[in-house]
Amino acid sequence: MLNAPRVRSLEERHASIERRIAEEDGRPMPDAGQLARLKREKLRVKDELERLRRDERT
Repeated sequence: MLNAPRVRSLEERHASIERRIAEEDGRPMPDAGQLARLKREKLRVKDELERLRRDERT
């Protein structure tokens, strides 16, 4: 579990990005550009999490 601290950090970041997306999406006039950036960032974090988890299993 060498990557455990990094995984935990990424999980927290992923959750934080999800909250920011929900906040922005809940605004009367959400910023589409900001939403797109947040969603791309969330996807990058998810991809890294999956890679680290896969590496831990091997």
